Amino acid sequence: SLLNSIISFSNELKLFTIKNNIMSHLTKIKTCFQDLSYLEKALIRLEIPSFKNNGLTKTNDLILPQDKNNDLVFRWDGKSFALNVDYDYWNQEYSVSHFITRIKKEYAVETIVGESQKFGFKPIQMEQNSDGSKIISLQRFKF
Repeated sequence: SLLNSIISFSNELKLFTIKNNIMSHLTKIKTCFQDLSYLEKALIRLEIPSFKNNGLTKTNDLILPQDKNNDLVFRWDGKSFALNVDYDYWNQEYSVSHFITRIKKEYAVETIVGESQKFGFKPIQMEQNSDGSKIISLQRFKF
């Protein structure tokens, strides 16, 4: 029957899911995150648990488990990871915008360190300023 079925439909920016007669509004937030390993490292640095959903579905989705099965999902769209979030079930101490900003900062650090290591640089010091910005000192020896 219609009440027991799950009807999903999507457009470019929003996903709506009707499940057992309860309407849930998922929002797809585009991000600049393009590298799964740097995103995973940023989440680890922020102590945000996550796991990959690549077992049977062969996707690069990254799932952040939440209470009551309302998980957050970073879903690969072919260019970058978009965060799928349901604002009705957002139950964190900070806003979604602040959450994304925190991840962006750590993702940037991981990207700088990771990409610079490809050119022989090694991080030797990382400092956080009182305004939240970070200073990363890198070093490379030429032989």
